[in-house]
Amino acid sequence: MRKLLNTVYVTNENSYLSLDGENIVCKVDGEIKLRVPFDNIENIVCFSYVGCSPALMGKCVSISIPINFVTPQGKFLAKVCGGTQGNVFLRVAQIERFKEDTLKLAQNTVAAKFSNTCQLIRRSLHDNEKLRDNKEIKGCIESLKSDVDAVYASSTIEELLGIEGSGARKYFEIFDQLITNDKVNMKFDGRSKHPPLDPVNAVLSFAYTLLTNDCASALETVGLDSYIGYYHSLRSGRESLACDLVEEIRCIAERFVLSLLNLRIITEDDFEKQISGAVFLNEQGRKKFLMKWQEKKRDTFMHPYIKEKIAYGLLPYVQSNLLARYVRGDIDEYPCYLQK
Repeated sequence: MRKLLNTVYVTNENSYLSLDGENIVCKVDGEIKLRVPFDNIENIVCFSYVGCSPALMGKCVSISIPINFVTPQGKFLAKVCGGTQGNVFLRVAQIERFKEDTLKLAQNTVAAKFSNTCQLIRRSLHDNEKLRDNKEIKGCIESLKSDVDAVYASSTIEELLGIEGSGARKYFEIFDQLITNDKVNMKFDGRSKHPPLDPVNAVLSFAYTLLTNDCASALETVGLDSYIGYYHSLRSGRESLACDLVEEIRCIAERFVLSLLNLRIITEDDFEKQISGAVFLNEQGRKKFLMKWQEKKRDTFMHPYIKEKIAYGLLPYVQSNLLARYVRGDIDEYPCYLQK
């Protein structure tokens, strides 16, 4: 259990929250682990099936602190809160701010995506000596760096989409070379999405899906509407803002996929191919993936903006909180996540 940006995150799956006077009490197996006063708390996110006491829920409702229940895997379940006027105002502000600042927000998102992609490639070069003299990979890095300048020179969303598509194409053209384990018998000839047509695309799609769900859950906890985005077009049933948020942090999922493949945690036996040609992880593959994904989400790093050490699993919640602050006007600019 920890407090970030005035939000309390309960990450232990066996935690139970209760009320003691003006304090939130966190118990695990009946033992008190932490006591936090209500002062300055704005939000509670509970990654636990055990839940919290009715007395605590009543107290939080009375002082307008929402409690969000999310599964340990990151799927939003429910929210306990009082009047909805706060969320209504925030969502109205979200629509107005996104209309005003669409291009600026989208430019920062795509620039962060390209910058983080370059960092991912550099990390691969650092980890594998054989790749360091690869002219194609080095050329991709230089091209993506130039694309960042082109991003800020763009004047329309349509122009920006073209730049992003070109950059993504160049990246996925060299992605196969980042799979450096000679025993991995999985060919990657470019990105295929709906459906994935090879094992590498199947793992990438599964990772992106989980990350999108995490971002949608995070946005819900801060009161933003995950269906109203600023870059991805509005489409019935698509959580466009969650897709926007994924763009700046997808490097984490891609690095994770490369680790699974290069360490042969995921192998050729972990997939099933359908008659249509679609390839998906089988039950065994999904179990392996999810076990390692949960481990990854517990790893910690120093967040470059808030200057606090957090778990990777909390990154969507921190970014959502920062985006909500930007929408409310508490900060002048939304700080996209930049990989260090």
